Amino acid sequence: MKKLPLFIALIASSALAGSLSAAESKAETTVKGEVLDLACYADHGASGEKHAKCAGKCISSGLPVGIKGEDGKVYIVIGDHKPINSELAPYAGKVVTLKGSPVSKDGVNLLANAELVK
Repeated sequence: MKKLPLFIALIASSALAGSLSAAESKAETTVKGEVLDLACYADHGASGEKHAKCAGKCISSGLPVGIKGEDGKVYIVIGDHKPINSELAPYAGKVVTLKGSPVSKDGVNLLANAELVK
């Protein structure tokens, strides 16, 4: 019977540790940087004002949208489990600030639940 309280304590501490990790991965942050059309950016490095018109068309058509932060890190940007393309297309090639939850897995960076900070 002495092992039961110890077992319960271990289970409880594991659950608490798991919930803390989940909370840390859901932390919100802000990223200031250029709105990118990720297809052209990944294919041939297209960015900036020269590419803004093309990027706006690509983002509007549903190609992946991203943001390149001031630190050089690039994120795929999504809203609350849905595309945010129509909201960000007018800002293609421009610097904006987004608020969201950063997630990284296997070399892919995602800014989830993103919102434009106005």
